[in-house]
Amino acid sequence: MSANPFAWSFRKQFLTGFLLCAALLAYALYVQFNMLMLPCPLCILQRIAFAVLGLVFLIGGLHAPVGRVGRAVYGLLALVPAAVGAGIAGRHVWLQGLPADQVPLCTSMGLDYMVEAMGPMSALAKVLQGSGECAKVDWTFLGVSMPGWTLAWFIGLGLGALWAALRRRPA
Repeated sequence: MSANPFAWSFRKQFLTGFLLCAALLAYALYVQFNMLMLPCPLCILQRIAFAVLGLVFLIGGLHAPVGRVGRAVYGLLALVPAAVGAGIAGRHVWLQGLPADQVPLCTSMGLDYMVEAMGPMSALAKVLQGSGECAKVDWTFLGVSMPGWTLAWFIGLGLGALWAALRRRPA
């Protein structure tokens, strides 16, 4: 086995993507339950995007199609939740960068209550508008907030999926 992950087989690359998504979700749960930092609605949507992306990686890695078309399909399927997650994380980073006087008011409603009270589509539109709890920065690493890191991970995992799916392989 090569030490270079860019030279790994499609199966190894996709299963590594799954493990990375699982590790990111495990860390999010650690932060929630051990550091007692409740996720805002945008954080929950990012977790859902990581879960869907991880599921695509797992299915693609277990299936490990031999043909170029099959790999391309999995790459494009992985790109969808990665792009959606990156969009949500980008919106979250934007909200955190707003001046204090422009931050939307806090909704103080949980995502589950919003979905029940407003319906899924209205709740999603409301969540994507953002609120004060989403603009608060509680955690940073190397000066970057958690949504900034999730944005980087979504971009990296999306590009990794495309690389695994579309690169030329030796015959």
